[in-house]
Amino acid sequence: MRAHRLRPALTLLGTLTTAATLALGTAGPAGAAERPAPVPHTAAAAHGLTSVTELLAQRLLLAGKVAAAKYGTDTPIDDPEREARILDDVRTRAAGLGLDPDAVAAVFRDQIEANKLVQRGLYARWDANPGERPTERPDLVKEVRPALDRITTQLLAALDATERARTLPSCGPRLATAAGWSAYTHRLDGLHLKGLGRALPSVCAAP
Repeated sequence: MRAHRLRPALTLLGTLTTAATLALGTAGPAGAAERPAPVPHTAAAAHGLTSVTELLAQRLLLAGKVAAAKYGTDTPIDDPEREARILDDVRTRAAGLGLDPDAVAAVFRDQIEANKLVQRGLYARWDANPGERPTERPDLVKEVRPALDRITTQLLAALDATERARTLPSCGPRLATAAGWSAYTHRLDGLHLKGLGRALPSVCAAP
């Protein structure tokens, strides 16, 4: 997204997510049973961009499992080889869908950086508050990465379905509205809200 189009989108997202944070208090991400039912007739839903932001939020929530799997081990947060494989894979799959491979790779690069932002924030939180450290270590290979791979497939499909909407001048505000709604429905805390902001910049594309 061009800088002049991204700025108002992130400003609106900040407003919406601040409201969501105030409404939710200091609670962290909720379980599915605690989430409010989504409203099906929002303007964002009408333009399909919630299909993208829902997946961005879901991917960010998995960052907690990634962090829990790595914390206290020799496995680093940064994994350049795996990141490069992911980006090469989505470029190839994007081309098969008729999408711009570089533009799609930029979206996924933002998701990787957003995920690492959350992981680093969780590490800092757990270092400062030992009582909040995870008590179980998810299986990174068998549990977490397959879930991330499923979201990758779904996000590629969502980017394909919203290709035209993402080129419109109104994409920025609509994306921010959709992101604010996804932040609310998934009860994202402050750290995950920052991650969501980091995940957005490349979603809207210049026509």
